Order: sequence, then structure tokens, then C-alpha cells
Amino acid sequence: MGENLEVIQELVMLYGIKILMALLIFVIGKWVVKKIAKVVEKLMSKNDVDPAIQNFAGSLVYWALLIFVSIAALGQLGIQTASFVAIVGAAGLAIGLALQGSLANFAAGVLILIFRPFKVGDFIEIAGVSGVVQNIQIFTTELNSPDNKKIIVPNGGVISGNIVNYSANDTRRVDLVFGVGYGDDIDAAKAVLAKVVANNAQVLEFPETTIAVVELADSSVNLVCRPWVKTADYWGAYFEITEAAKKALDSEGISIPYPQRDIHVHNVENTVK
Repeated sequence: MGENLEVIQELVMLYGIKILMALLIFVIGKWVVKKIAKVVEKLMSKNDVDPAIQNFAGSLVYWALLIFVSIAALGQLGIQTASFVAIVGAAGLAIGLALQGSLANFAAGVLILIFRPFKVGDFIEIAGVSGVVQNIQIFTTELNSPDNKKIIVPNGGVISGNIVNYSANDTRRVDLVFGVGYGDDIDAAKAVLAKVVANNAQVLEFPETTIAVVELADSSVNLVCRPWVKTADYWGAYFEITEAAKKALDSEGISIPYPQRDIHVHNVENTVK
């Protein structure tokens, strides 16, 4: 009986110390890991990195280091960790292959948040759709279309194609084309358009508006009118100038032709008898 007690005491002393050391390694390691994750988040915050990336990077660092701490604690208990590491690696590979599409969207989301080709509130065109950016998430970008439809675009599609940001600059050029008849006075038509543009309060003085002949078309002489406006005033100016130009050209007797086709019918007598 005494020998059994001695054996039990030896086992308790041996494994008790190992368990205690493993617990110390895990507790202290976990504390250190938290501190490291916080330092990573603070460094990214000082460099004005997006909060979403800060939180994700902090969590990624925390869980990655915590896995190593756990493996070290298990090794202290005498558990063979080599096979455990192999299992974790194989599981990670399998998960990566199964989620490669999602991981591609995730990587694209990180790039969007880092390089900021657009921001919330911008009107953009991506992946064949356009709208106002409502939300930029890790996996998707949410747009609101001009006709009030919610569009969710995977970030992989955003990065893989062209990104047109209509809100990136403070000013935009309004491109308008007006056709006048070949028999009308071109200088008079240009003067009418210049007056219409000058009377529009949304048009900027600089850069100057361009009004010129752009094409000698089949049915008309086409004049291009290109005023500059603030980006927010683009569509308002577009509609107002188009309507005002039509009214002004009509009042000056300048025609705006439309395609016409003359059909001549010849009556041919039947000479076959």
C-alpha cells in the first residue's frame, strides 16, 4: 500500500508540474498574444488603415499566435504535436481549396480597403453595373442603383475589372451634341448655345465651355457643347441645358433636323401585251 502511494505521489508530482507548466504557458502566452494583437491594431490605426481591416488583422494575429501557444502547451504535457500540426495544416489546405472563391473575394476586399479606389457615397461603375456605394465589406460591395435597387457585387469581380469612379473629382464635363440644318447659320447657332450656357448658374467659368462643329452628318451639322460643372450638379445641368437649348434654337428659327427619307414612286406602263 505504501509503495502504491509513493508511485501515485511521484506521478502527481511529475504530471502535476507538467500540467502546471502547460497552464502557465497557455495563460501567459494568451496574455502576450492579446497584447501583440492590440499593438498591431494600434499601429494600423496610426497609419489610417480602415477600421474593418484593423479588426480583422488583430483577430487574425490573435488566433494564429494562440494556435502556436496551444501547441506549445500541449508539447509541455508530452503530447506529440508534430502529428497535430500536420492535421491542422491539412485541414487548413482543405478549407482553403473549398473556399478559394470566397478567399479571392476576401483578398480583393482587403485590397479595396487598403487602396480605396472608391468610398461610401461615391457613384461608381463596376462589373457592368453602376450605383452609389452604400457599404464596403470584406467579401462584397453594396451599391444602390439610380432606380433604387440594391446591388451586391463580389469583391473579386470588382478588382478583376475596370472601376469608373464618377465622384472622384470635384468637376465633370457635360458632353452635349445639337444638330442644326445645313441651311442654318452655324455662327448664330453657336451664339445661341453660348448664351444658354452663360445663363445656367451651374456652369463653371473655368474651364471654359467648348462649342464647336464636331460632325457633318447625313441630315445635320452637329455642334458639340461641353460645359464644366460641379460633379454633384452634372445631371441637373445636363437636363436644364438640353431643354433650354431646344427652346432657344426654336425661338431663333434654327431648325433641329431629324433623319428623313424621300421615296419616289414611278408609274411604269405595262408595255408587255
